Amino acid sequence: MSPRPKIALDKQTIVLAAAQLANEQGSDHVTLALLAKKLNIKPPSLYNHFEGLPGIKRELALFSLEKLYDGLEAEALEKSPGEESVLAITDAYLSFARENPGLYEFALSAPDPSDGQVNRAGERIVRLVISKIQPFNLSDDEAIHAVRGLRSIMHGFASLEQKGGFGMPLDLDESYKLAVITFLRGMKISG
Repeated sequence: MSPRPKIALDKQTIVLAAAQLANEQGSDHVTLALLAKKLNIKPPSLYNHFEGLPGIKRELALFSLEKLYDGLEAEALEKSPGEESVLAITDAYLSFARENPGLYEFALSAPDPSDGQVNRAGERIVRLVISKIQPFNLSDDEAIHAVRGLRSIMHGFASLEQKGGFGMPLDLDESYKLAVITFLRGMKISG
């Protein structure tokens, strides 16, 4: 048997390989055995960098939230606060879910809800969306309700699409945009 080729193994290399594995096969397929195989190492080598699978999943959750935030922020920065920037954010969200199906799953379910770093990454996304809905003149509570409503629309659509839940021959992007616009118009009326 020939020896395994040596690779430079560090946390970032492992996380990127785990992210690729998640996107290719789904979050449930991120296991120590499959990740080690992908990296061409033995599973115990992963313990030199992480506290087992829970540690890797925590890093994937954090990586996913940061990658999602970066995509949302990049789109939002190009637009003024209000309907145009919210539409850009919702488009970026759906694009992230489509392009990163495994990472998207990790962005939704952090392994430890009491993890401060992961929570802060999620809160950055909420603050970004709140900053872009300010022109709707919502109270603080109404803004949180609006973020929850938008998240429900975005996640519901992305989830249904990933599961093949839309079978009618109509443009999915148009359906998504109409759902978001209808929600935003409702905010204008109630806000």
